Amino acid sequence: MSLVSNKKARFDFEIRDTMEAGISLLGTEVKSIRNKQGKLEGAHVIIRGGEAFLVGASIPPYQQKNIGPEYDPERPRKLLLSKKQLNELYTHSEQQGLTVVPISLYNSGRNIKLEIGLARGKKKVDKRETIKKRDVERELRRSFKS
Repeated sequence: MSLVSNKKARFDFEIRDTMEAGISLLGTEVKSIRNKQGKLEGAHVIIRGGEAFLVGASIPPYQQKNIGPEYDPERPRKLLLSKKQLNELYTHSEQQGLTVVPISLYNSGRNIKLEIGLARGKKKVDKRETIKKRDVERELRRSFKS
């Protein structure tokens, strides 16, 4: 069950491969995510110095008044990946020109995990085709109902 999802990811990008990553969060951020607050739209993953970071995601604190003024809801958050996964992400993103995009945040037992995907950006024509397919499927479902 997805707690926070990036609804535009599958529309704007062609997802080639997905993987699961742990994410380093503060306690108030965990409570906030479990309360289904947060935004992944416009976020992406960068790899620097052998570590992966989630950049551009906005996770507000659980209780605004209990947080000091130094809290930044859009701070980069470290992703917990194995070296093998990091190398795979790095080679695909550098050599093949793919982007690493966050898809959703979800519970895995007690932990919060981030589903990330290796993606290639869609062109305007591809987006139009996606919209047409969605409309045709919707019409088929309507006709089967009646």
